[in-house]
Order: sequence, then structure tokens, then C-alpha cells
Amino acid sequence: MSQIAAVRDRSGLGPVIADCLVMIRRSLRHLTRNMDEVIQAIALPIMLLLLFRYLFGGAINTGGPSYVNYLISGVIVLTVAFSASATAVGVANDLQNGLVERFRTMPMFGAAILVGHVVSAVLRNILSVALVIGVGYLVDFRPKATAGEWLTAFAILLVFMLAVSWLATLLGVIAGGVEAASGYAMILVFLPYASSALVPSDNMPTILKAVVDHQPFTSVVNAVRALLIDVPVGNDVWIAFAWWGPILVLTAAFTINRFARHTSR
Repeated sequence: MSQIAAVRDRSGLGPVIADCLVMIRRSLRHLTRNMDEVIQAIALPIMLLLLFRYLFGGAINTGGPSYVNYLISGVIVLTVAFSASATAVGVANDLQNGLVERFRTMPMFGAAILVGHVVSAVLRNILSVALVIGVGYLVDFRPKATAGEWLTAFAILLVFMLAVSWLATLLGVIAGGVEAASGYAMILVFLPYASSALVPSDNMPTILKAVVDHQPFTSVVNAVRALLIDVPVGNDVWIAFAWWGPILVLTAAFTINRFARHTSR
């Protein structure tokens, strides 16, 4: 009876939020104690930016903006995609080491552990994006965005970060172990390379150009790039939201459902 009363006492939105906050703090503590994740969040974005800025900076004709101005949005998207691996591995590790089973014995919101991983990933990505933009200023990135365009770009990136984080969480749930989760996450890591992140698609072969121009990562790259450096946006903003809004909602719902079935066995 005491266990039933405890579960009843924790019904409602308040306890759910409290459970999620506990799991978010747990994931953030793991981030600060895991040097690999710290390096991935801080050093990797800077290395990517400097590598592509000085490796390709004088060799690629973007047809308009300087290469560093063209590059920033691509590096941001690459950085978010790279973080998917750490998220997928973290979820798979929690499932593999028996932590989830221990949490099941407590009167807590079951999907709170997933929310903790997702929010931690988004905060890690926000830090990485801030670093990319900050270092970008040091290597001649010169945005021309108004306050409204900055806010719109951030809204697109936030939806994108949430969607990628939930996709990575789903991969962690369905993977058979940590190694499999890391392997599955490579799909998300490499897809942005087949986009307009690093080079314009205009000179690509026709079939490849069609794929690049119509895949979801390109819409985010193009929309953020256009907003930040004040070039015509066209329909890129709406296309980005049309891709990643439904991906976010459907993936989050499916992941929570799959996690509930997985942990009820």
C-alpha cells in the first residue's frame, strides 16, 4: 500500500518535471566528468572550423560570400551531428549496465532518463555553437543578421538539435549495445557531409546535386547561412521547419514508446 500511495503522490505534471530535472542534472554531471565529451563539445567544433577554414578557404568559390561566412553554418550542423554519437552511446550504456532496471523500481517518470540525455545533448550543442561563432569572429566571420534573423536562426537550430538528439536517443534504445549504438550514430554523423555544409552543390553531378539539395540537413544549413550573412532566404526557413518539426515530434513519440516497451520486458 505504501508503494501505491507513493506512486499516487507522484502523479501529475509537477513530479514528472522534477524527475526530468533530476535526470538532466545527472547527465550534465556525467558530461563535466567525461573528458571525451568535454573535448567533443569544445575542441572538436574549433578544430573543424579551423581545418576547413584554412584547408579549403582559398580553393572554393562560393559564388558570393567569403568561404568562412559560407562555412560557419555548415560547421554548426556538423558539430550537432557529431554529438549524436555521445548521446546514443550514453543511452545504450544506461540500458546495458542495469541502471534503467534500478530506476524502474522507483516511483518515477519512466522516460525522464531519455529527457535527461536529450536536454544535456542540446545544452552541449548550444555551447559548441557559441564556440563556433566566437572563434569564427577571430577568423573573419562577419555576420550581417538583424536581431530577428538571429532569433530565427536560433529557433531553427534549436528544433534541429532537439530532433537530432531524439534520433540519437532512439538509436541508443534500439541498439543491442554500446558498440552498436556508436555504429548506428555514424549515419547521423556522416549525412551532413552529403549536403551544402562545406561546398556549394552547383558544380556537383546532376543526381548528386538533386540528393544534396533535397535532403533535410541541407535545409538547415541553407536557412541558417542565409539568415546570418544576409543573403536571400527564399523558402529555406519554412523547408527547415517542415523537415525537422515533424521529425522531432514523431521521433520523440516513437522513442518514448519503444523505450517503454523495451523496459517492460
